[in-house]
Amino acid sequence: MPRLHSAPSLAGSLIASLWLACAAGLAHAEAMADLQALAQKEQQPLLDTLRDLVNIETGSRDIEGLNVIAGRVADQLKQLGGEVEILQPTDIYRLDDTPEKIGPAVHATFKGTGTKKIMLIAHMDTVYLKGMLKDQPFRIDGDKAYGLGIADDKQGVALILHTVAMLQKLNFRDYGTLTVLTNSDEEISSPGWRSTITKFASDQDVVFSFEGGGTDGSVRLATSGIGSAYLTVTGKSSHAGARPEGGINALYELSHQLLQMKDLSKPEQGLKLNWTVAKAGTNRNVIPAQATAQADARALKVADFDELEKTLQEKIRDRLLPDSKVAMKFEVRRPPLEANDASRRVAAYAKTIYQELGMSMNVAEKATGGGTDAAFAALKTSGAVVEGMGLSGFGAHSNDAEYVKLDSIVPRLYLTTRMIMDLSTGKLK
Repeated sequence: MPRLHSAPSLAGSLIASLWLACAAGLAHAEAMADLQALAQKEQQPLLDTLRDLVNIETGSRDIEGLNVIAGRVADQLKQLGGEVEILQPTDIYRLDDTPEKIGPAVHATFKGTGTKKIMLIAHMDTVYLKGMLKDQPFRIDGDKAYGLGIADDKQGVALILHTVAMLQKLNFRDYGTLTVLTNSDEEISSPGWRSTITKFASDQDVVFSFEGGGTDGSVRLATSGIGSAYLTVTGKSSHAGARPEGGINALYELSHQLLQMKDLSKPEQGLKLNWTVAKAGTNRNVIPAQATAQADARALKVADFDELEKTLQEKIRDRLLPDSKVAMKFEVRRPPLEANDASRRVAAYAKTIYQELGMSMNVAEKATGGGTDAAFAALKTSGAVVEGMGLSGFGAHSNDAEYVKLDSIVPRLYLTTRMIMDLSTGKLK
């Protein structure tokens, strides 16, 4: 007889389970529709913020402008309830072109009730010189918003601010800590803030970097490392016509060095070395006593830079002119960002969120040559680091065509807010 009751009981359980699943699905769909509607309402406030940020000139060496934008960003983060401080650099990694003064960074922390640590980074500086704003002010034209530095990286700063604003409006505090860091020296290889980015990122579960998503909204899990090689040859000057044999021709030695170092690239593994700048001599009739050259280097792995520097130092021992002196300095301006499993999981989840919106997302696991602050964030963390969370756009570093796409604002606000919420509540393991 018990067997006679098992079928109806099983059927009832299945019906109940299906009903609960259906109800949960409907509730989820309703919640996500509400989140999307909130993102749509946040678009205009974001554009207002973006206009204000673009209208502040913030070249990497414009300390006055950088102080102004730092104050503007800090005030907005304070209004959103963060513990905010404007930091001044104390640990500067001096590169060949590092200016005497480095601009500030804005650091904000939002404390929640959960355990996850999530960090959002972007940069406030641009490549442009003071006075150029008048030629490219903020403006909206059709489906694009234009402005100096709007794509790189004023949009990233604005997107962070309004993602935090959306979380506040939702009264969402299920994260452990939400950290925001915006620095002002990314365009000059972050000499003042690289160590701070690495330190703050070291214990994070996830770091999202808000450089632009390109024209198609891609996210990136790998970026190239950027290095520089500086070659200096010291010879001896002498009259080029009356007594050339009395000199040591630094230009000859430099030429020898460059020729023996011209084939050190390994394109198949992403290592590139190209000599791009050379200088020698003072007068046509003087044997040059000094000659210098610079090279641009790119790599996909930190170890490749280490090996390249070792090779360069070995090469300079072979001299054409034994009495010349040859010195080599190698700088790692940015380490490469390498994809890891944690980053792949987070990016794959982002891709599913876009699919829910009926959109596609490309996840790039191979670097294409550019480098960003995401690499500094990844140096000492085992968590995920995802680059390209910013708006879609084009024209970075141009002075007449830099823009972001308006139709990327709502999807990106939805994505970033959803990712923080789902990470915090354990929906993304």
